[in-house]
Amino acid sequence: MRTPKAPENLGKSGRAFWGSTVRAYELNPAELAALEECCRIKDLLARIDVDLAGDLTCEGSVGQVRAHPLLRSRTDLTALLDSLLRSLALPFPDEDEGRRRSPSAVAAAQARWRSERGHG
Repeated sequence: MRTPKAPENLGKSGRAFWGSTVRAYELNPAELAALEECCRIKDLLARIDVDLAGDLTCEGSVGQVRAHPLLRSRTDLTALLDSLLRSLALPFPDEDEGRRRSPSAVAAAQARWRSERGHG
C-alpha cells in the first residue's frame, strides 16, 4: 500500500510524527483525519515550548508574577492529543490489532513492560 502524503502546512514536529506513524500503520480515512489533528497539535506544542523556553511566568495586570498563560494552553493541548491518540487505538508492538484503552490501562501495560525488561 502507498504511504499517505503528509497534509499541507505541517511543521517539523507534525511532519515527523505523520511520517513515523504512516510508515508503521495502515490507517483508514477517519484515522488519517485524527492523525492530522494530532500532527497539528504536535506543531502547536512545539511552538509553545519555544515560547516558554525563556520564562514560565509573566507579569499580571497589577504587576504580580503569575504563571504564563501558555502553560494552561499546553496542558489543554496535551490532554487533547492524548485523547486523539487513544481514539486511534494503535496497536502495541506485540499486537496485531489495536484497541482503545483507558489511561490507567495504558499505565499498567507500560509498567508491566518496564518490569519485564528490568527498567522499573
